[in-house]
Amino acid sequence: MSTNKIRFNDLEILHLCKPSLKNSYISVKKNGDITLKTPRVSESYIENLLSKRESWIRKQLKIVEENPPKIHNLQDEVLLFGELFSIDSDEASELREYLKKIDISKIDPILKCYDKYYRNYAKNYLTQRAEHYAKEMSLSYSDIKFRKMRSRWGSCSSRGTITFNTELIKIDKKLIDFVVVHELAHLVHMNHSKKFHDLVSQYIPDSRALNQELKHLSLGF
Repeated sequence: MSTNKIRFNDLEILHLCKPSLKNSYISVKKNGDITLKTPRVSESYIENLLSKRESWIRKQLKIVEENPPKIHNLQDEVLLFGELFSIDSDEASELREYLKKIDISKIDPILKCYDKYYRNYAKNYLTQRAEHYAKEMSLSYSDIKFRKMRSRWGSCSSRGTITFNTELIKIDKKLIDFVVVHELAHLVHMNHSKKFHDLVSQYIPDSRALNQELKHLSLGF
């Protein structure tokens, strides 16, 4: 596989040439990076492809620009359910207790306090939502786990273990519910077939719109 950067009008694009590919793919990451993956093709093919997809690329870049990551000031704020709360608020009471026990002149202990706080908050809230929807959907999972992940909001194993990203607690509640139902639906369909999406839509009517919103969400962690 070869890699090089190409220019198209005012756009800088990372081109990955992989001969084993059968089709070409264009993606725009949450940080605005554009990637083009193709089999071995000519320059004219690439230029023609980018010309056809330019409006889509710019639309995705606009979405990225309009959805900057929400970053909170350590020791001053917490980010919960898409909103910033003061460290003095009731929502942050547990975090304040953690911070009292550490040397706040060092960043690593502060970050660990925040991670512990978000994990505990996520564990309590997400467990409640999972139990709520599992009952609504007449489903049962074997176990529920929590991890801080950078690339996935959640997962469901073939053994019925559901894992949630603790960073979920930072986003809007409607998006959290979508992820919860999404993973529970995998207990029935271990794929993303039409039947799977239909099941999710039964409990989250605007699931497709929420899925698109989630794809473009960037929290900056």
